[in-house]
Amino acid sequence: MFKPKAVAVDIDGTITYKNRALNCKAVEALRRLKIPVVLATGNISCYARTAAKLIGVSDIVICENGGVVRFSYDGEDVVLGDIVKCLKGVELLKQHFDIEMLDAEYRKSEVCLRRNFDIEEGRKILERIDGIKLIDSGFAYHVVDASVSKGKALEYIAKKLGLSAKDFVAIGDSENDADLLKAAGFGVAVANADLKLKEIADMVTSKKDGEGVIEALEFFGLI
Repeated sequence: MFKPKAVAVDIDGTITYKNRALNCKAVEALRRLKIPVVLATGNISCYARTAAKLIGVSDIVICENGGVVRFSYDGEDVVLGDIVKCLKGVELLKQHFDIEMLDAEYRKSEVCLRRNFDIEEGRKILERIDGIKLIDSGFAYHVVDASVSKGKALEYIAKKLGLSAKDFVAIGDSENDADLLKAAGFGVAVANADLKLKEIADMVTSKKDGEGVIEALEFFGLI
């Protein structure tokens, strides 16, 4: 039986409902854990660190799909991704679609876009530029540096903590969580997760979002 030494958990769609409201039962469960909890999100740094503080878990967070990490609430962002090449990709997409950028003033490693165009067409267009990819968090599209991911960020954080990424159980719901689940020692997809994520997960919960997180934590005897 795998015994996790730490937990990495996505936020939106995993510990929140579809409307992005926090599942308070999941929050209470995460607060009870005696091992480190790392939040991993496609969202921006200020969102992630605030969520971590309000939820009451570790201040260590993975942001922007692994392009940014931070280790303390008042600390500095560690930027792992190259936003310059992502912006080049956006300029190319603008030639084909009506692009709407989101949170542009806050993002440091990637570009976030409204989900108002065909993602597969967008991916084919971006094949012309090396080193970037287009992913779907379920809430927005993200043009990201292909050299970073939530999984690689987890490995970076684990090393700083004196752990291995394989010491973590990772829990998520969308395709941008795939590398996180693969990097961890055990990957969990909640019931509302994308089919592709369910296919690579070691466990798929019977319950959705935060209830699924609780189910996973109970499975490992963490609560």
